[in-house]
Amino acid sequence: MPPKPSQNTPPARSADRTVVDVVGAVIRDGDRVLLAQRPEGKAQAGLWEFPGGKIEPGETPEETLARECREELALEIENPSVLHSVLHRYPEKTIRLILVACSVRPGSVPVPQEHQQVAWVALAQLPAMDLCPADRELLPALRAVPRPPRRSAPGPRRA
Repeated sequence: MPPKPSQNTPPARSADRTVVDVVGAVIRDGDRVLLAQRPEGKAQAGLWEFPGGKIEPGETPEETLARECREELALEIENPSVLHSVLHRYPEKTIRLILVACSVRPGSVPVPQEHQQVAWVALAQLPAMDLCPADRELLPALRAVPRPPRRSAPGPRRA
């Protein structure tokens, strides 16, 4: 696994392009994972992704994930742990998507603030989802995420 980006590391470059560091959350509930659908008007609109966002200057991936989950999902997380990352080149930019496993703080429920919707999706169904290309590349890394017990948290459900 590549080392974690440091707060003091300048943005990486790939083929004369600046690489944008972003985080994606793997939030599991038993054999399901939380996905968010990208809103209209943004790149990759309508596609599903692991919730998260761009790392701001001075932030660690774990801090970014906590902030993004609060802003985008009104969700409080805990126990973040960096798992894996991929470098993906989109036509308009290159991103380094850093996968971070975390759990939902007891009593917190995902409520979309910026996304069209969120859904708990069975791991076996992820390959069939219309995922953002960079997120799809991370599917093999999900095998390394420990399976927490299923909780009976309210919120959007999908088989």
